[in-house]
Amino acid sequence: MRYDAVIFDLFGTLIDSLSRREYERVLAEMAGVLGIPCGDFVRLWLATSYERAVGILASSEANIAHCYRALGREGGPAGVADAVEIRTRFTQRALVPRPGSTETLLALRAAGYRLGLISDCSSEVSLLWSGTPFAPLFDEALFSCAVGLKKPDPRIYQLACDRLGVPPERCLYVGDGGSRELSGAAAVGMRPVLLRAAHEDASDAHRIDAEDWDGPTIAALPDVLALVEDGAAGTPIARGAGNAVSPAIQAAQGAP
Repeated sequence: MRYDAVIFDLFGTLIDSLSRREYERVLAEMAGVLGIPCGDFVRLWLATSYERAVGILASSEANIAHCYRALGREGGPAGVADAVEIRTRFTQRALVPRPGSTETLLALRAAGYRLGLISDCSSEVSLLWSGTPFAPLFDEALFSCAVGLKKPDPRIYQLACDRLGVPPERCLYVGDGGSRELSGAAAVGMRPVLLRAAHEDASDAHRIDAEDWDGPTIAALPDVLALVEDGAAGTPIARGAGNAVSPAIQAAQGAP
């Protein structure tokens, strides 16, 4: 199968998964400046992940206001601003490319592939995206909070394809399996591939609705280059030292 586009997930794929321990520490810090009992705040915040992801709670301020209302409390603007800043800094720290990610994206662009992103995320990611190294490398970036859809809804995959101008069957989808994204991609006709980084502590990864996956799997982003190369009947893609193909993929596909 010849691919015309590669669509990536963000968390656990291009960047590391959020650390569950760090996530809970940040929520505790936010609760402290808001004057809300930590247990109540964590419970309410985690319970509203869907509303954040599809933009019903369109900002951290809106989510905090929801928590205050649920607890019958009122909050001061200073505490809210401090909590929002804590959340924003946490997101900024997370938006760091994994080794090999930008090199892989550059190689794919140089080879003529259209690049797309589909991320289930809250508003902080979409607000910070333009300042990341990723932004200029993608033809289209879809954020669930902005489009009102989240994986595995088939409409978000189709929307990405429509914006890229590529049919689903000509798309390779790469993700870590959160949000049941791989089966969702397969359902619309894409070829999904699981990326599970060897260095990641699976027990600490904050991965929502992860699915069991017995389909194609890679261990590093540069392995994507071998997959598209194989689909293109051996069309070479330039690789630097930072994006060599793993021995497992070389053995499976005869990559040099």
